[in-house]
Amino acid sequence: MKNKTVVANPFPSQIVVLLLASALGIPAVAQDQSSGTPQSTPPTAQSQTTSATPSTTTPTTTPGKEGFWGRVYPFARKKWVKKQTDPINDRLTELDSVNAKNAKDIQDVDSRAQAGIRQAQSAADAANQTATAAGTQAQQASATAQGAAGHVDQINGTVSGLDQYKQVTEAEVKFRGGQPILSDEAKKELDDFANSVNGQHGYILEVEAHSPLAGSAGIQSSERLAESVKRYLVTEHQIPVYRMHAVALGNAQPADASDPGAKPERIRFSTVHVRLMENSLAAQGAAPPQGAVPSTGAERP
Repeated sequence: MKNKTVVANPFPSQIVVLLLASALGIPAVAQDQSSGTPQSTPPTAQSQTTSATPSTTTPTTTPGKEGFWGRVYPFARKKWVKKQTDPINDRLTELDSVNAKNAKDIQDVDSRAQAGIRQAQSAADAANQTATAAGTQAQQASATAQGAAGHVDQINGTVSGLDQYKQVTEAEVKFRGGQPILSDEAKKELDDFANSVNGQHGYILEVEAHSPLAGSAGIQSSERLAESVKRYLVTEHQIPVYRMHAVALGNAQPADASDPGAKPERIRFSTVHVRLMENSLAAQGAAPPQGAVPSTGAERP
């Protein structure tokens, strides 16, 4: 007999069975992923796997909704991720609402602050305008007061100068025999005196008559002399009567104002002294009183 050589199989039968089961299991897994329904391991493969690895127990079915990635990496499932991110999204939404509210509150506060600032600025501008107007009125009142004070001083000066007169010129008219008849020489003297009166304002004429006679006879004689002079000035030179003030002294001689202690001289002739007295206001260039007639040659009483 020939000796048969038996070649030992290098792969045990169990390994072959496992390889076949793996080959059959991969299409099944792919079919489960595409269909989304749980699939079970073929009975043959299950029996082979059980027979191949009797000591290992594996689940035969898995939830169909997990899919391939759910089996490989369960944390990548959408529901799980959504479940984990929903609280965060809610918190973020709440924070967004709080931020929006804070922004609105800040805007409201800023608007109120701006309105308050504008109102305060308007009040300050109004107060400044009022103060400026008050200052202007105060300046006007001060100017008015100063003007009034100046007018008061002027009026006081006017009142004080109403009775202040100074002598401008004078003339002496002589009469012969005590008769109230003007000679040609006396008329010429009065004509020259009247010419000096032309253009004068605020003046008066002092007419002072003297007679050598004593007592009432001298007074009466001097009165006639004074009336003669006044009559000539009024009729010939139109000098107003109200500007002439006459006095009949007779043989009385007034004391010399410059030397009160001197003894008056005796009156020897019948004479009339005429003096032109100018008011101090007229001397300062003041205008004549309203309604007054200018003291010119054409002046009427």
